[in-house]
Amino acid sequence: MHRSTHTPPPARAGGRFPATIRYRQLAIIASDIGQLFLFIGLFACLPLLVGFWYDEAACLLPMASVPFVFMLLGLFLASVPQAEGEVRISVALSAVALIWLAAALIGALPFTLGLGMPYTDAVFEAMSGWTSTGLSMIVSVDAVPHTLLFWRSLMQWVGGLGIVAFTVAMAGRSGLTRFRLYRSEGRSETFLPSVVATGMQMWKIYVVLTLLGTGLVLVSGIPLWDAVNIAMTAISTGGFSVHSTGILYYDSPLLEMLVIPIMLAGALPFKLYYLLAHRRRFGILDDQQALLLFGLTLLGCAVVTYDLVAFSGIPPLPALRQGIFMVVSGITCTGFQNANPFEWPGVTVIFLAALMLVGGSTGSTAGGIKLARIILAGETLRWWFRRLFIGWRGRVSLQHDGKPIQEHLAEYEVSKNLLIAILFMLVVMIATLLLLHTWPAAGYDSGDVIFEVVSAISNVGISTGYASPAMSTAAKWLFIIVMWAGRLEIVPVIALVMMIGAQVPPGREHEDATGRWSE
Repeated sequence: MHRSTHTPPPARAGGRFPATIRYRQLAIIASDIGQLFLFIGLFACLPLLVGFWYDEAACLLPMASVPFVFMLLGLFLASVPQAEGEVRISVALSAVALIWLAAALIGALPFTLGLGMPYTDAVFEAMSGWTSTGLSMIVSVDAVPHTLLFWRSLMQWVGGLGIVAFTVAMAGRSGLTRFRLYRSEGRSETFLPSVVATGMQMWKIYVVLTLLGTGLVLVSGIPLWDAVNIAMTAISTGGFSVHSTGILYYDSPLLEMLVIPIMLAGALPFKLYYLLAHRRRFGILDDQQALLLFGLTLLGCAVVTYDLVAFSGIPPLPALRQGIFMVVSGITCTGFQNANPFEWPGVTVIFLAALMLVGGSTGSTAGGIKLARIILAGETLRWWFRRLFIGWRGRVSLQHDGKPIQEHLAEYEVSKNLLIAILFMLVVMIATLLLLHTWPAAGYDSGDVIFEVVSAISNVGISTGYASPAMSTAAKWLFIIVMWAGRLEIVPVIALVMMIGAQVPPGREHEDATGRWSE
């Protein structure tokens, strides 16, 4: 570490980051955030076209508030003179958390202005949209205008791959700041040399999958409007629907079976599609995450179907229909429902919650802890036991994806990935205890609350009915925070909280021109 030869200035404001340092870091990153908001603002104009098509004049002004505020904020941030230096990783993490929070706060405006929803409910709806969760505060979805229904689907579709990933790809240029924003969003997949190239390929794949999904859903005979929205929210593993009863509105086993491959496609690593398109190789049998996803899905379908027959007395065919669809919807973190888990045995609800907590693949649109971390945890256990048997002085490398990892890197990767899993479980525990105190709803036990919290943090959206407009304001904001933290894998939200109350360590109150601390 560089050591300055001069005496560092005394700490200011009780040891907090000096205002000049805060401004410098903001000035480094403000322009990129501003351009990000400008791109979102342009994209948020699409629902206005739907409003014109369906002649919904009353919705145009409320919907126009979203692109207007995004562009206004984007122009302001883009006008901040850009400073030289390297953005700190903690600042990048905090910025991404703020971007997602701002997106929810702004995305809520048409629900309040157009539907008269309380702003808290509107923020809940928007956060559920951007994070591809699918929990809803709208009492009657069937009464919502097409403009706002499409806005809900569009938020899930963009949020499925990531707000930052979308804008980095659309901007068409990279840089260290944008790279750090991209990685801070919970994205680690870079199967091409740059994040821009990776982002562009992912979005091309995403559009093709959405179009294919729309065509597949149309086979069931439902209208084009419904098919487009279902395909958008299925491939993004979001789960919003254009009807209050969701998929059950259609009462179509064929539709449910057609939606299943779309949900699975969204939960598979997008790298597989890139290899198929450019190298004509679909290495699904060589991908550990894909194999684990299908293995857990088959196991889950068998267990849930058995439970529904044995414990609930449901006939085998209806039980199989519910078991297959709900398990796929749960493990892919989509949130479509053809049954109500509130009516299921407690053991089945907890089992489905465990699958939801695991989630889909890294490099997909699914949420949860991610299958890659479960695989790494299993490999780590085998590694540790091998080290125990041969002795600590023996050299045993950690094997991941068939390749050895150096010991110092192995310790880091294991610690980083298992930390996320631990944080997920801690948030579930703390949020459950807080909800049981702030909203002890009659008829719902602790198992239902745990299920609902897991559904929120894994961005699933399957609900027992506990999360509803009847909840207290405190409970709604708690769910908003849980969805927000879960989508970003918690660390950026913690970084933002720490940044707000951050203090400079003693003797490190000075920052040099590169943005690094010196002693």
